[in-house]
Amino acid sequence: MRRPAAALLCAVVLAGCAGAGQRPGTADGRARDPGAVSGTRRLPPVVDHVATRDPVVFLTYDDGAERDPRFVGLVRERRLPVSMFLTDSVVGPGYGHFARLRAVGASIQNHTLDHPALRGLPYAGQRAEICGQQHKLRSRFGISPRLFRPPYGTYDTTTLRAAADCGITAVVLWRASANAEGELTYTRGRSGLRPGDIVSVPSVETASLTLTERTERLLREIERRGLRVGRLEDYLEGTPGRRAAAN
Repeated sequence: MRRPAAALLCAVVLAGCAGAGQRPGTADGRARDPGAVSGTRRLPPVVDHVATRDPVVFLTYDDGAERDPRFVGLVRERRLPVSMFLTDSVVGPGYGHFARLRAVGASIQNHTLDHPALRGLPYAGQRAEICGQQHKLRSRFGISPRLFRPPYGTYDTTTLRAAADCGITAVVLWRASANAEGELTYTRGRSGLRPGDIVSVPSVETASLTLTERTERLLREIERRGLRVGRLEDYLEGTPGRRAAAN
């Protein structure tokens, strides 16, 4: 039986994809209480791993720079419940590609308007980046994403306040990241995928492999470890009954 959604969230140490991240919490490194309140809103938890006994990992894709048409077919054929964290200035005129991905089962989530490093920016600027992309995605897809990934994995308490005020319920980082060859590196803990890991697949401009090829390599590693791909939103938001798998 799945545990209650609040019990599945785990705040952790990690480093960003292009700059140092930080431990979700205070300056002395203690984990932040996910129930902390700013104003009238509860701050969203920060997660890079979901505490679950299910043999699942979660595939998340950043920015939206790569629009490999074969990837749509892969997501459809394998019924992959991937999460796409989109940046408006990167996607540009390519929203139609992500509409096709959404139609075959991908979810669309928030990765800011312009991809700035948010940590240290004033509240108004952070809120404009997060809420601005919420508005863009609502106008494009008619949805209000609940998950947010800060660019480079960097954030501060102001980011969490702004995210909460924009309707975000969880800030999503990653424990594993795929490089240009589809190989995994880990931000903390031992190497090797384990149940509940969130995997980041960043956009790579000079990759020798296409996004589809990198994903296929990831799927082979996932299957080799006896795991499958789960729908991240189900585990973070407690939505029952939609656990798609990589077959």
